[in-house]
Amino acid sequence: MNTKIPLTALAASLALLLGGCMVGPDYQRPKVAVPTQYKELPGWTVAQPSAAAPKTDWWTGFNDPLLNQLEPMVSVSNQTVRQDYANYQEALAEVQQARSGLFPTVGVTGSGTRERSGSVSTGTATNAAGSTRGSVINSGSLEGNVSWAPDLWGKVRRTIEQNKATAQASEATLANATLTEQTALATAVIELRIADANIDLLQKTVDTYKESLRVVGNQDAAGTIPPSDAISARTQLENAQSSLLALGVTRAQYAHAIAVLVGKNPEDLDIPHSTGLPALPTVPAGVPSTLLQRRPDIAVAERQMAAENAAIGVAVAAYYPSLSLSGADGFSQSPLAGLLHAANHIWSLGADVSETIFDGGSRHADVVAAKAAYEASVANYRGTVLTAFQNVEDDLSGLRILAQQGDALDAAVRDARRGAEIAFNEYQAGTVDYTTVSTAQATSLSTQQSALNVQQQRLLDTVSLIGDVGGSWSASELSDPGKASAQR
Repeated sequence: MNTKIPLTALAASLALLLGGCMVGPDYQRPKVAVPTQYKELPGWTVAQPSAAAPKTDWWTGFNDPLLNQLEPMVSVSNQTVRQDYANYQEALAEVQQARSGLFPTVGVTGSGTRERSGSVSTGTATNAAGSTRGSVINSGSLEGNVSWAPDLWGKVRRTIEQNKATAQASEATLANATLTEQTALATAVIELRIADANIDLLQKTVDTYKESLRVVGNQDAAGTIPPSDAISARTQLENAQSSLLALGVTRAQYAHAIAVLVGKNPEDLDIPHSTGLPALPTVPAGVPSTLLQRRPDIAVAERQMAAENAAIGVAVAAYYPSLSLSGADGFSQSPLAGLLHAANHIWSLGADVSETIFDGGSRHADVVAAKAAYEASVANYRGTVLTAFQNVEDDLSGLRILAQQGDALDAAVRDARRGAEIAFNEYQAGTVDYTTVSTAQATSLSTQQSALNVQQQRLLDTVSLIGDVGGSWSASELSDPGKASAQR
């Protein structure tokens, strides 16, 4: 007997059925309205999707040693990033799990028994009770089995398609989380640097007010000024000292936030005081169409849309009958001796077909729900794109207006400082009262703080623009989930 015939026939059937069709719509990315240029940028040039991407790690443009030291740690130690990385690994595993549905399940079953028949009455070999022991019999079987449900209507392949898109969405979510945490770190470092600059400014102001109080105190002791001038000078100094102390709380909070962003306990990271501010880099925004390839949140929305489209095919496939094939080949023998002889060979082939005739509209509802989920994902994708355009326009307008405001404040700072010096000299000459000096000094401090605030906002808007154009990321970096899951 040719024992290979059943499995050969089964393999041929499997190969024939592998060419089944796929029901449901094939995915096509919906079109979105994309402007040819940003409103805040004069003119435009045609650019490749990666033309505006930073060529190196984007944070190096700020020329800040602390940023250069800490930013690489975000992708390794930040807990939000680590969580999204684990989610991505889970999504890859689900792709592999879905792919397994394309292949048959092969198993081996073996069994063995040892039994003794009941005692019987005989004329020989009797025991004391007059009965004979039954014989002991060993038996066993060894069988290989194959089962497979061919993907006739593409339900498994649509599920793979859905899981692949979901895995890529998870990968883009990881990229988005990394970029978000990196920009959050840059923001915290800038806030810390501005706090240091404000501390330096207030320390100089305190020193100036101390000198003013010394001069006023001497004149008060000589009786040449009213006592209220000394009280005003002392009050002004005390308020400045209070503001200086309050900045210590603000600085500590920024330092703690930085530590957490790089995965450290706050007490494990000591950041010394800095006397310099980060540089203000120039960020090329490119053209609006580049955002569709460069922003990871847009990639997340687009891949989610592809997954929902595939889910429609999964739901539609439920309308069609399912087929399950099974086969077994092996040996069975009792007694056990000679189990693997050809005479003990057994085999079987089987097929099951099932189709739901009536389900009260359950499958129809599933298809309607899948289509609605897809339409929702389309709206989410288009909304994400619109929000991306808005973000960049906001950043560009902020940088443009703040640059003009910064120029105006630079002149105001020079004038305010000069005005405070003149007022103090005139007070010493006796031509103005101390209220004039106090007002001029307060104006100088306020103007310098305003200039620092504008510089701070320009730096923060630059970080925001870098994040809103996608940093150095591109959708071309998304991997093939099928290959990635196979390499795990």
